[in-house]
Amino acid sequence: MGIVDQQRAKVEAEIKKLEELTNSASTKWSSLRDSAFQRFPILLVLLSSFGLVSTFYGFEKVIDEIPFFVENPHMILLTGVAVLVLTGALYKKLS
Repeated sequence: MGIVDQQRAKVEAEIKKLEELTNSASTKWSSLRDSAFQRFPILLVLLSSFGLVSTFYGFEKVIDEIPFFVENPHMILLTGVAVLVLTGALYKKLS
Protein backbone atom coordinates (compact mmCIF):
# COMPACT_ATOMS: atom_id res chain seq x y z
CA MET A 1 0.00 0.00 0.00
CA GLY A 2 1.50 3.33 -1.07
CA ILE A 3 1.63 6.60 0.81
CA VAL A 4 -1.17 8.02 -1.33
CA ASP A 5 -3.42 5.08 -0.48
CA GLN A 6 -2.65 5.47 3.25
CA GLN A 7 -3.46 9.18 3.14
CA ARG A 8 -6.64 8.49 1.19
CA ALA A 9 -7.70 5.94 3.81
CA LYS A 10 -7.05 8.46 6.60
CA VAL A 11 -9.04 11.15 4.82
CA GLU A 12 -11.94 8.76 4.19
CA ALA A 13 -11.91 7.74 7.86
CA GLU A 14 -12.07 11.39 8.93
CA ILE A 15 -14.90 12.08 6.48
CA LYS A 16 -16.81 9.11 7.88
CA LYS A 17 -16.36 10.49 11.43
CA LEU A 18 -17.65 13.89 10.32
CA GLU A 19 -20.69 12.32 8.64
CA GLU A 20 -21.50 10.36 11.81
CA LEU A 21 -21.13 13.53 13.90
CA THR A 22 -23.40 15.44 11.53
CA ASN A 23 -26.04 12.72 11.63
CA SER A 24 -25.87 12.61 15.43
CA ALA A 25 -26.24 16.39 15.75
CA SER A 26 -29.06 16.44 13.21
CA THR A 27 -30.98 13.78 15.11
CA LYS A 28 -30.46 15.60 18.41
CA TRP A 29 -31.62 18.99 17.05
CA SER A 30 -34.56 17.38 15.28
CA SER A 31 -35.84 15.82 18.49
CA LEU A 32 -35.29 19.09 20.38
CA ARG A 33 -37.21 21.03 17.72
CA ASP A 34 -40.06 18.52 17.73
CA SER A 35 -40.35 18.54 21.51
CA ALA A 36 -40.34 22.36 21.61
CA PHE A 37 -43.18 22.46 19.10
CA GLN A 38 -45.13 19.84 21.06
CA ARG A 39 -44.69 21.79 24.30
CA PHE A 40 -45.40 25.28 22.94
CA PRO A 41 -47.47 24.97 19.75
CA ILE A 42 -49.49 28.15 20.22
CA LEU A 43 -46.43 30.25 21.04
CA LEU A 44 -44.54 29.03 17.97
CA VAL A 45 -47.55 29.57 15.70
CA LEU A 46 -48.01 33.10 17.06
CA LEU A 47 -44.31 33.92 16.65
CA SER A 48 -44.32 32.54 13.09
CA SER A 49 -47.46 34.51 12.25
CA PHE A 50 -45.95 37.68 13.70
CA GLY A 51 -42.82 37.20 11.60
CA LEU A 52 -44.82 36.68 8.41
CA VAL A 53 -47.14 39.64 9.00
CA SER A 54 -44.20 41.88 9.98
CA THR A 55 -42.41 40.99 6.78
CA PHE A 56 -45.45 41.81 4.64
CA TYR A 57 -46.05 45.06 6.53
CA GLY A 58 -42.39 46.01 6.11
CA PHE A 59 -42.60 45.38 2.37
CA GLU A 60 -45.71 47.54 2.23
CA LYS A 61 -43.99 50.40 4.03
CA VAL A 62 -40.94 50.17 1.74
CA ILE A 63 -43.16 50.16 -1.36
CA ASP A 64 -45.07 53.19 -0.01
CA GLU A 65 -41.79 55.14 0.01
CA ILE A 66 -41.09 54.51 -3.69
CA PRO A 67 -42.76 57.35 -5.62
CA PHE A 68 -43.11 55.33 -8.84
CA PHE A 69 -45.17 52.66 -7.09
CA VAL A 70 -47.23 55.23 -5.16
CA GLU A 71 -48.21 56.92 -8.43
CA ASN A 72 -48.71 53.63 -10.35
CA PRO A 73 -50.20 50.99 -8.03
CA HIS A 74 -50.91 48.66 -10.95
CA MET A 75 -47.15 48.40 -11.47
CA ILE A 76 -46.86 46.80 -8.01
CA LEU A 77 -49.09 44.00 -9.25
CA LEU A 78 -47.19 43.60 -12.51
CA THR A 79 -43.82 43.67 -10.73
CA GLY A 80 -45.02 41.08 -8.20
CA VAL A 81 -46.29 38.76 -10.93
CA ALA A 82 -43.03 39.17 -12.87
CA VAL A 83 -40.99 38.30 -9.77
CA LEU A 84 -43.13 35.21 -9.17
CA VAL A 85 -42.75 34.09 -12.79
CA LEU A 86 -38.98 34.61 -12.70
CA THR A 87 -38.50 32.79 -9.40
CA GLY A 88 -40.76 29.98 -10.60
CA ALA A 89 -38.77 29.62 -13.79
CA LEU A 90 -35.53 29.65 -11.81
CA TYR A 91 -36.86 27.00 -9.42
CA LYS A 92 -38.00 24.82 -12.32
CA LYS A 93 -34.63 25.19 -14.04
CA LEU A 94 -32.66 24.31 -10.88
CA SER A 95 -34.78 21.24 -10.08
